[in-house]
Amino acid sequence: MIPELRSTWSSPVGPFTVESSSAPGRSEDEKLGSWARLHFPQLALRRRLGQLSCMSKPALKLRSWPLTVLYYLLPLGALRPLSRVGWRPVSRVALYKSVPTRLLSRAWGRLNQVELPHWLRRPVYSLYIWTFGVNMKEAAVEDLHHYRNLSEFFRRKLKPQARPVCGLHSVISPSDGKILNFGQVKNCEVEQVKGVTYSLESFLGPRTPSEDLPFPPATPHSSFRSQLVTREGNELYHCVIYLAPGDYHCFHSPTDWTVSHRRHFPGSLMSVNPGMARWIKELFCHNERVVLTGDWKHGFFSLTAVGATNVGSIRIYFDRDLHTNSPRYSKGSYNDFSFVTHANKEGIPMRKGEHLGEFNLGSTIVLIFEAPKDFNFRLQAGQKIRFGEALGSL
Repeated sequence: MIPELRSTWSSPVGPFTVESSSAPGRSEDEKLGSWARLHFPQLALRRRLGQLSCMSKPALKLRSWPLTVLYYLLPLGALRPLSRVGWRPVSRVALYKSVPTRLLSRAWGRLNQVELPHWLRRPVYSLYIWTFGVNMKEAAVEDLHHYRNLSEFFRRKLKPQARPVCGLHSVISPSDGKILNFGQVKNCEVEQVKGVTYSLESFLGPRTPSEDLPFPPATPHSSFRSQLVTREGNELYHCVIYLAPGDYHCFHSPTDWTVSHRRHFPGSLMSVNPGMARWIKELFCHNERVVLTGDWKHGFFSLTAVGATNVGSIRIYFDRDLHTNSPRYSKGSYNDFSFVTHANKEGIPMRKGEHLGEFNLGSTIVLIFEAPKDFNFRLQAGQKIRFGEALGSL
């Protein structure tokens, strides 16, 4: 006869007991495997969870994290008995949002500025090129020893002939990347990826009564979309371009337009890859971003550079007052800056294809603009595109 087995161990929520007993007609392994069971002292667990519920929110998060991490790492159902006594794991989204991505991005930025020894540059950059499929034949300087640090390598320039600008179409791609979504803006909602939307007003920010902003006068019951569309018969369109780490990191003017206003939203720096965009609703509204608004020949036009993990640095070449990824910021706040002054009443004129700004690693560009109803995109969702290629035209 197999003796009864009983063992006890401690855990963050109380002692657990495993019992196994014999059963006639079975081998020892079958007896142990079929009769072994996990006993949860439910009264002790309820008491411990009651103590946790009395803690402050930061302390409660700290104490519940170990179990939450175990919940997602262990095989399915391993901690299911805990649900019987009222414990619920922190959601994956909340767990990810609690990661200090801004701090990590600032640390990554400091690391990027460290000058690499001459002998180390080729192996480090070669590993990056192999991992992300970078085409160095397009780079203005192909010699890897020329780039003193990772930041210079990420922001490398291209040969002039590498990206010819399409002159036949009114709107071109401002960057290399992948088309995540495009089309008309409907019901003041924009798709970040198929099936996942975000609010247009949350993304661009509320209308400000400043005369320098390119918005028409608002009426008491007008929708946010109607505040942006300046001409009768026009529609509002959008296009989302994702820049992967291996893509060319500079972005350019997508058309001939005038930039009159900049709005900077400090925020999170979560990853913006397509998988994460499907996972977190209104991801682009949570992340740090720089919204440039102005006018083109058909009315309202805007280009938004969205930050991401390790891409806290967004640079606009003509805007020296812009400082992104600051250590302190107020959630939901934004900073406005007008390029329209007494000396310059027009704003900043940009020509199609002209250098506009850059990221430090890779991120997302969102275009939102007004155009006549016969504007047509020449794109397919998911396609790769390069700077200078056509997005659409009338």
